[in-house]
Amino acid sequence: METTVETAEKLGLRPDEFEMIKQILGRTPNFTELSAYSVMWSEHCSYKNSIKWLKTLPREGAKLLVKAGEENAGLADIGDGWGVVFKIESHNHPSAIEPFQGAATGVGGIHRDIFTMGARPIAALNSLRFGKLTEEKTQHLMNGIVHGIGHYGNCFGVPTVGGEIYFEDCYHTNPLVNAMSVGVVKAGQTVSATAEGKGNPVFIVGSATGKDGMGGAAFASADITESSVEDLPAVQVGDPFQEKKLLEACLELIPKGALVGMQDMGAAGIICSTAETSAKGGVGMRIDLDKVPMRQANMKAWELLLSESQERMLMIVKKGREKEVLEVFEKWDLPCSQIGEVTDGGMLQFYMHGALEAEVPAESLVLGGGAPVYEREYREPKYFAEIKKFDPASIPVPEDLKAVAEKIITIPNIASKRWIYTQYDSMVGTGNTSTNAPSDAQIVKVKGTKKGLAVTVDCNSRYVFADPFVGCMIAVSEAARNIVVSGGVPLGVTNCLNFGNPYDPEVYYQFVYAIKGMGEACKKFDTPVTGGNVSFYNQHPGGAVYPTPTIGMVGLLEDIDAKMTLDFKQAGDAIYLLGEVNDDINSSEYIHKLHEVEYSPVPHFDLEEEYRLQQTVSKLIGSKVIASAHDLSEGGLFVTLCESGFNNDLGFDAATSAKVRPDAFWFGESQSRVAVSVSADNITAFERIVKESGVPFMKVGEVTDSEMIVDGAVWGDIGDWKEKYDTAIEKYMQREEQYI
Repeated sequence: METTVETAEKLGLRPDEFEMIKQILGRTPNFTELSAYSVMWSEHCSYKNSIKWLKTLPREGAKLLVKAGEENAGLADIGDGWGVVFKIESHNHPSAIEPFQGAATGVGGIHRDIFTMGARPIAALNSLRFGKLTEEKTQHLMNGIVHGIGHYGNCFGVPTVGGEIYFEDCYHTNPLVNAMSVGVVKAGQTVSATAEGKGNPVFIVGSATGKDGMGGAAFASADITESSVEDLPAVQVGDPFQEKKLLEACLELIPKGALVGMQDMGAAGIICSTAETSAKGGVGMRIDLDKVPMRQANMKAWELLLSESQERMLMIVKKGREKEVLEVFEKWDLPCSQIGEVTDGGMLQFYMHGALEAEVPAESLVLGGGAPVYEREYREPKYFAEIKKFDPASIPVPEDLKAVAEKIITIPNIASKRWIYTQYDSMVGTGNTSTNAPSDAQIVKVKGTKKGLAVTVDCNSRYVFADPFVGCMIAVSEAARNIVVSGGVPLGVTNCLNFGNPYDPEVYYQFVYAIKGMGEACKKFDTPVTGGNVSFYNQHPGGAVYPTPTIGMVGLLEDIDAKMTLDFKQAGDAIYLLGEVNDDINSSEYIHKLHEVEYSPVPHFDLEEEYRLQQTVSKLIGSKVIASAHDLSEGGLFVTLCESGFNNDLGFDAATSAKVRPDAFWFGESQSRVAVSVSADNITAFERIVKESGVPFMKVGEVTDSEMIVDGAVWGDIGDWKEKYDTAIEKYMQREEQYI
């Protein structure tokens, strides 16, 4: 079939890119070759519109064992011969079209990124964004996505330990589904995603290849619309039980030393895995596509190359050790076939029944090789003018604080996500999760050691919408703060950058300044960016979704027993607020949801204040002078104190500060603040440490047996407020009249 520029455009390539391909090959590509370039040069695989800015992020650190982008996931040293492997990725477009399978295969794909490096996944997290919860479409999407995440994780045997969920109108058409996996590996048992050694055999292992997921990488590089359901074949189908067998087979094989390299088959399937491993090793491959195990008859060469069938790996094996590989996969009852061998010269040659179907330089397909790199135009968004107009004096100070608090505690972005997380098994498989009491970060035990991993995902996208630079610094800072207040030391970041169409200069401005803010904060906290992914083209009929640079962060506790929890421990303990109290209601849930203010500035934030606060909290925890620590985020101080009381049914008696307006004191979301409780015996030592640190602090009250008392008025029992908090989302999902 002769290809033309029209063929290229139908495959998602630009006319100038078609000319570039012709120059690379010295001829016009055939359809199979052009299809390969269409997926490998898609935004999803090539990062052609983002790599310029991604390279500005801090990518090296003392604890990192591989540089950012070198492998499938980040790898950091946690001591005693152990490393932690972690990564977050998006599966937004597939989940918008087929929520169950889209979300399920997102979970499967991110776990493969972990065990393809030789690590055993021990924890999963997710960051989800949906439209308005009162809408039937949102409830349909949430039902399917949550079920898909729970099904795959529970069956695969890795606990889902934490995450975040937000509801905003802009995600109505295009929900965001970001999945994170964390694993551990012993020194010397990692595997690289590389090919080398002429004559070394190339194997495909795992599930047979079918037509599901065809063109998924290109599908993820296009705007999503209400009619995108017509693209349903682009959504993959997952089998968690097959992946569990694949995991165990790979981890059994690795210590035998028979492998040169291994790469999972995610986006773009065989063409991606062969190109990336070959380019990394500076070699080529000869592949016989007819030797690929197929689940459908008469598949064409381009279909085999581009299929995104799940639960598959590419393995480059040391010549002469093929039998060891075959024996392991036969034991686990998994397909395992030699489909080719490594060659010199850097060319990928794909044959079908002896006929050469495609011949392309591996280097030309991949990031950093021949794939194009663009500099997009960007300009300040017009809506910034509306943000600058906001006057907090236009929001009346409420006369009835309790009535406001009762609404705040049931806002879906604030209320308990119990309806969601009870569908996930947090203890399945490894039994590594530390579950005794809640912390701001999730704590996972590293088996066979005293160590714990503190893991979290964070991003308030409304803050990033208000100010991409500061908002993204806040996202990094909150992730670090969650780890620090849980007793950990931040190690590194993986990110999932969810934005709209990069060809829109205002969207690209959001992207550029979010990257700049991320870089500043990561440098400050010494948390290099180990990798992640970029997801552009997240749109709704009115434009782009909120810019959502989700931050996944991992921290280390040398002794898991030293973790700090967020719950009050006993009545009579003093409650202190660390950090500056500001007259600030900007971008809060309070004004956004209760007063319907769409445009307001980002909350108060200062990176130096944040760093000093975190250093002080670490010292307080290390000195064992605080009983609990909980950072302030959505809903402000009121929600923080409630959440601190829920676990042990303890209330609080607190008073409003005269320095600021009452709604700002209780519901404002000014950053760099932590609420702690301190027993009477430790108050003197506590105050000495904080005074020496220079961090502002104030006593706001004390812990009570169960009553909630604000400014001397009894607001009821903590158990009643917990009931409102726990059941709010369930009542939305049950469509109770007062919630719709």
